[in-house]
Amino acid sequence: MAAAPQPLAPDPAADLALRLALTIRHDGQGGVADDLVDPDGLTRWVHAHAAALPAGELPFTADDAALAAVRDLRAAVRALFARAVPGEPSRADARHLMPVEEALRRLNAAAAAVPVVPHLTWPPGDGPAAGHRAAAAGAPAAAALTAALAHAAIAVLAGPDRTRLRACHAPRCVRYFLKDHPRQEWCSPSCGNRARVARHHDRHRPGAGT
Repeated sequence: MAAAPQPLAPDPAADLALRLALTIRHDGQGGVADDLVDPDGLTRWVHAHAAALPAGELPFTADDAALAAVRDLRAAVRALFARAVPGEPSRADARHLMPVEEALRRLNAAAAAVPVVPHLTWPPGDGPAAGHRAAAAGAPAAAALTAALAHAAIAVLAGPDRTRLRACHAPRCVRYFLKDHPRQEWCSPSCGNRARVARHHDRHRPGAGT
């Protein structure tokens, strides 16, 4: 019996960009929840991702301006993810995507707010690793945050992970994900189960196939 395909290790940039996109998610009750509805929600999200975010190293507390900037960037990222995936975008985006040119303008403006430079780390007992850090020392935390998120999204959209990017079309799901193996259709096993149940009901409902 062939071994099950092993998931690919997530690229840190892809993981960060996807986590931003997935702050819009299914709420478990047939609707869509938004984790970034107020500054407190953004503050919690940044603290939860502090290890991946330059702003996470600071005593970051979101205000209305930071929230608006991140929400604008998220809308741009989801619009560009929708363009990148084969087939239809996530149902959460299908009816209110911003134009691609506007999404590109917002993404590039956010990325340019705080340029980055190469940065080398070499922990004891481990090999050297290349990364990036903000070139503008003392940049405002909100600008560093949106720039880091924009850089992560650009790395996904301009890199090899773009070919793996998919929208999950299971009922009530609004997620984007990276396809781990050729037969993967949904973002998670639970979404696969819901999709199969929905297909079964569609095939067996009165009048189906007539």
